[in-house]
Amino acid sequence: MRPLRLALAVLALAGAGCRDKPVDHLQRARDATFEKRPDEALVEYRKAFDALRMDSSTEASVLRARALKGAADVYWLEQRKVKEAVGVYRELIQQCPDSPEALDARIILAELLRVHYRDLRGAIDQLTAALKLNPPQGAELHYQVAKLYFELGDYQQCELETRRLIERFPTSAFVDDSLFLQAQAVGMMEGRRQEASRTFADLRTRFPDSELSPHALFEMGKLRADAGDNEKAIETWVETLKTHPDPTLVQDYIARARKRIANTTAGGVGQREVAFDRARPARSSLEAVGGRPEEAATEHD
Repeated sequence: MRPLRLALAVLALAGAGCRDKPVDHLQRARDATFEKRPDEALVEYRKAFDALRMDSSTEASVLRARALKGAADVYWLEQRKVKEAVGVYRELIQQCPDSPEALDARIILAELLRVHYRDLRGAIDQLTAALKLNPPQGAELHYQVAKLYFELGDYQQCELETRRLIERFPTSAFVDDSLFLQAQAVGMMEGRRQEASRTFADLRTRFPDSELSPHALFEMGKLRADAGDNEKAIETWVETLKTHPDPTLVQDYIARARKRIANTTAGGVGQREVAFDRARPARSSLEAVGGRPEEAATEHD
């Protein structure tokens, strides 16, 4: 009986060894994630990763990246533990920098850094590194980089990035968005209001059917009001009324421009208002930056 028991014990150990392969841990981790057992999934991902520590083969590198990506996703998507997710995404990028999982990790990490840590520079670094891998969504990522520079107030770099995007991805669906963002960035720089207006006009000429076209015309009116040409601004906004999705907003700007004109006539001498009333910023639903930074804070008031 003793030899039989020994044989059975050896077989049991052998079976346990087979079950403990990294691929098995990965599969159990995926199953646990699907079944909403995140803690168990994390244990299995850790076991898979530990089993691969001393393995330098190509296959092990692939599995290691999958284990780290899986664990990071559980922390973020299932448990909403941002700090832990950021740590594991960083570890994945460090250990498997050229893997497909690392590309995804950089994109997710950029968003976490932007939203949860307000680390815009860090987010730009991650997206820039992702772009070097020539991802299929390159145009979108480059546009995100340009938007981050706008958010930082680095309008010159924002302009440069939008120009690069248009040159690199001339047929991309993000070209009109980039022109809109470029025009807004240029308009924020001293002495370049006319250039910004020309860029908005270029967007309308090149993409007359773009949903951004009426918004570009609206922005052109604001630039003219900024320059003190309220009558021309009103003409522009009247034209905008034909296609703008928020005619009430446009009418509001027309009314205020007319009030400014009235205040500069004989009845309002010495009561000149500024051309562009910052106290009540524009509201815009644009996916593109949607206006000046001071407008964004109260965009939907």
